[in-house]
Amino acid sequence: MHLNPNETLPHAPRLKATRRTAAVLAAGAVLTALAGCGTGKGDAEALGTEGARKPAKPKTAPGLPGMPPVLDPKDAYAADRPNALQPVAKKFLQRVYVPNTESNTVSVIDPKKFEVIETIKVGNQPQHVVPSWDMKTLWVNNDLGDSLTAIDPVTGRTGRTVEVSDPYNLYFTPNGKHAVVMASMDRELVFRDPKTMNRDKTVPVTCAGVNHADFSMDGRYFIVSCEFSGELLKVDTEKMEVVGQQKIPFKGAMPQDVKMSPDGKKFYIADMMAHGMWVLDGDKFTEPKLLRTGKGCHGLYVSRDSKEMYISNRGEGTISVFDFPKNKLTKKWKLPDGGSPDMGGVSADGNTLWLSGRYDSEVYAIDTRTGVQLARIPVGDGPHGLAVYPQPGRYSLGHTGIFR
Repeated sequence: MHLNPNETLPHAPRLKATRRTAAVLAAGAVLTALAGCGTGKGDAEALGTEGARKPAKPKTAPGLPGMPPVLDPKDAYAADRPNALQPVAKKFLQRVYVPNTESNTVSVIDPKKFEVIETIKVGNQPQHVVPSWDMKTLWVNNDLGDSLTAIDPVTGRTGRTVEVSDPYNLYFTPNGKHAVVMASMDRELVFRDPKTMNRDKTVPVTCAGVNHADFSMDGRYFIVSCEFSGELLKVDTEKMEVVGQQKIPFKGAMPQDVKMSPDGKKFYIADMMAHGMWVLDGDKFTEPKLLRTGKGCHGLYVSRDSKEMYISNRGEGTISVFDFPKNKLTKKWKLPDGGSPDMGGVSADGNTLWLSGRYDSEVYAIDTRTGVQLARIPVGDGPHGLAVYPQPGRYSLGHTGIFR
């Protein structure tokens, strides 16, 4: 959100007899069919030369062309197991990158020492630090600065800065073909080349405040939240077109983070004014239902075993824990000295949840096994979409780190 508090040998004679019998039976079947007394057209087409019925072809919708095959159709996050880093990611520095929207800087935290080791000057109002699809680059989204600043995760140094209009947030299509800029104030979804960031297609939207998203299991569509008009969009990934739009059934709704369930059957949308998350059938795109979590529900993060989801409640300084198999909230952790837990991510080993303290110029480290706060680390002003890096997974879908 923008900085806005409202927000699977018979003997030879027997074999010969079997073949002869099969041939006779097959000939008889054909004669019967010609006489108009046999099987219908559909059944006849299903018969093989030996008279056996061919197995029916599975009726599965093909995935997005070019997308890496799903590892487990029951778990979209099967590649995100503890410390399951790709070879390229093993070279990366273990860091937490925190964009400070009001200080125009990125605070770099050593997660072992729980301290800031460097402060990087970037463009105006950095909102999120986003891993590229191939995971080799971290992009700082300088929203009001109309630019993206690259950080090399091997060295931690900044590289080129690319001019991009209104890059509030950034995502990547599951096949890696496009980057998708959430141009909130421009009211656009901008599909860009993921390397050069040149425009490929601009999709104007009629809702206000496009900001967060997540993709379906097959990658063929994604759900987008529109913060300021309280709406949801469904976008065809390949066609790059909005194919569905609906108003959230809550007056004053302000939808934020979006996350798909491990089995791909539901999408969860955090809502900081409805104080909970909306549960949506993404395929049908019917009216979602509200599950209250806490005041200012904002960020959604899946555990490394895909069994739980951590939900930051920014308005009350708590983290709710949702159990996917049980389909219910099971725990709530309260920050001992309060705070404004916002956006973040889970450590590679899955033991630490890192969240920015949006209105308190600090970052929280929370033990995911106990809910105990491990550290509060002072950073710049207005810390927002921090990235914990590296993380397990084969590729990145963007935001602060959605890996599959």
